[in-house]
Amino acid sequence: MTVESTDYHVSRNILSWAEEDRPREKLLLKGRSALTDAELIAILIGSGTVDLTAVDLAKIILQKAGNNLNELAKLSIKDLMKIKGIGEAKAISIAAALELGRRRKSEEPVKKPRITCSKDAYEQIRPYLQDLPHEEFWLLLLTRANDVIRPVQISQGGVSGTVADPKMIFKAAVEHLASAIILVHNHPSGNLRPSEADRDLTRRLKEAGRLLEIPVLDHLIFTDAGFYSFADEGIL
Repeated sequence: MTVESTDYHVSRNILSWAEEDRPREKLLLKGRSALTDAELIAILIGSGTVDLTAVDLAKIILQKAGNNLNELAKLSIKDLMKIKGIGEAKAISIAAALELGRRRKSEEPVKKPRITCSKDAYEQIRPYLQDLPHEEFWLLLLTRANDVIRPVQISQGGVSGTVADPKMIFKAAVEHLASAIILVHNHPSGNLRPSEADRDLTRRLKEAGRLLEIPVLDHLIFTDAGFYSFADEGIL
């Protein structure tokens, strides 16, 4: 009898499930949309009880709210703590997550800036490169519609140069699923003329982007007073 009872409890433990069926692992393998409401709540509460897995306990929490997340959000911390296995910390975690969801729903989606010309790119990168006494190399990662995904710093150097490693550049582009990129580096001296090294680097990165199907749309040389655009000058 004792052995049977122990086996029962072990079988109820999430660690005994197939890895792809555990909520955290399932989220990593299949994405958050693949999880049920109960599995998402199970991740929030972290653990169950001696007799219940976190998922089983999450199902009981949902039943308490009629299996409706809007009703669940109305429950107070004290209401949640009335459920066996839910202490103050778990109740607070649930309430905080639901409040975040409510706030997100009430906010307008952030509209990403769109690059339509070299001046747009210059204005997007200006806050990151203005007034710097040393050189830095940056990317603007873009969607297929040329909306800015994000700016990314690739390197930081001295007053007369910095490293632009093609592997790091396209690694960043691939990781963020960029459809195109704009290269940017600054000249603290204020000189807008591209060096031969700048031209050679641009040619190599343009070719690499063509092979990877992540086109290089432009390369800007940034100064506080203005910029030089390889695309505008027809030498990209």
